[in-house]
Amino acid sequence: MMLKPLDDRVVIEIKEETTEKNVGGIIIPDTAKEKPLMGEIISVGTDEDLQEQVKVGDKILYAKYGGTEVELDGKQYLIVSRSDILAIIE
Repeated sequence: MMLKPLDDRVVIEIKEETTEKNVGGIIIPDTAKEKPLMGEIISVGTDEDLQEQVKVGDKILYAKYGGTEVELDGKQYLIVSRSDILAIIE
């Protein structure tokens, strides 16, 4: 199944850390973990200006509380609008 965003939105694959414990061996619950702010663009919406600025495969930084999280085929994705994209990592 494929996610195709509309208008000025992009689909980002969230890159999560795999560490479950800290140095002292304490398990940190998911609700207390810091959300990742970096991801890879999987799909770009239909807005022509946006398509000129970002493309599939770009690694980006996005706003901390922006977007909508979606889980599909066991992977975490985030659908964000153009205003939530902060920078492209080169």
